[in-house]
Amino acid sequence: MSDKQDNPLRTKILGTWRMHAWTRRVVDTGELTDALGPHPFGFINYSADGRVMVFVLKSGRLVPASSRPTNEEKIALFDSMFAYVGTYVVESDRVIHTLDGSWNELWTGTQQIRFITLQGAQLVYRTPETIDPMDGRLCTYEVTFSRE
Repeated sequence: MSDKQDNPLRTKILGTWRMHAWTRRVVDTGELTDALGPHPFGFINYSADGRVMVFVLKSGRLVPASSRPTNEEKIALFDSMFAYVGTYVVESDRVIHTLDGSWNELWTGTQQIRFITLQGAQLVYRTPETIDPMDGRLCTYEVTFSRE
């Protein structure tokens, strides 16, 4: 199904949403954890012109000792964030993000599928099985947002 301006789900997700939870379930063990630790800080924004922006930070991030982070500090900062920009289309039960740029260059140019539901004032994402970019394990994610 193609994305349409009058798609009711597309209209409902427009705007800015604040992340409240992001969990990861490992496929082979069922282990459930917080993907970036408890209380992640992040936003997703869907604009009417078809652009999407995502920015997420782990809570309690490292503060570098000086204005020029060491290599170890740079790695810790990279590993505690998640960000990308691109375009999106909405289908009946999913949104497909096509990435123009990403914190992880492997994702640039890819399509990211998110199954979405609206539960009251919350937007909930569920991913298909995917490889976790931090540890390489097969997992699924669930992310909960509310209006900012």
